[in-house]
Amino acid sequence: MLKILRIIVLIFLMIVWFLVGLVICLARPRHKNNVFLLGRMLNMMCPVFGVKVKSIIPDCSRNIGSVVYAVNHQSNYDIFVTTGCNLPGVVSMGKKNLVWVPFFGILYYLSGNILVDRANRSRAVDSMKQVVAKIKERGISIWMFPEGTRSKGRGLLPFKTGAFHTALMAEVPIVPIVCSSYADQIDLNRWDNGEIIVEVMPPVDTKQWSRETVKDLTETVRNQMVQKLAELDAITRKPS
Repeated sequence: MLKILRIIVLIFLMIVWFLVGLVICLARPRHKNNVFLLGRMLNMMCPVFGVKVKSIIPDCSRNIGSVVYAVNHQSNYDIFVTTGCNLPGVVSMGKKNLVWVPFFGILYYLSGNILVDRANRSRAVDSMKQVVAKIKERGISIWMFPEGTRSKGRGLLPFKTGAFHTALMAEVPIVPIVCSSYADQIDLNRWDNGEIIVEVMPPVDTKQWSRETVKDLTETVRNQMVQKLAELDAITRKPS
């Protein structure tokens, strides 16, 4: 019964989110702060799932200009949970076919996110160059999931190098964001689903790295995120 009630409330809130978001995006289509506003609205829905989300953003990771955010990707709940750390000027990069998703697709595009073709490798390289150009032209930051797929509670999966190549080409820092493990934590039939912590880590300067050492950069950042994930899980899964 509780699960059904939550789903009904969520559907209502998502309709409101869509309508409000559509008004915002039509008033200023593809503005670089649209994603920030829509993301924060989604984050405010987390109590519907019975979770308390604690977002930690240190001063050293604020107001630092354009960056590439590397975020661990666990489930579809990420759009609610991790967006509490979303900052102004941040957009995400998604597949072109997202635009055909009913309701969500048009809002995803109008809010200013970047759509790329990942099916063809040569086109993917061109898309990366276009993303880099937009970072420099619009002064935006890019939100990326280097795992490339949802981990579903399997820890931190191996990273793809796309986010790191993008940071090197754009000559901007990488900022890791780590969300504590929650894949088995949310039960819609349970009132209290505990706490989830999302922490923005200090920026990683990419100036000392090159295309030839991008794999080492990728592994260095991943190791930092693995350590941070273990720290956050030790807090959120501490016996009461």
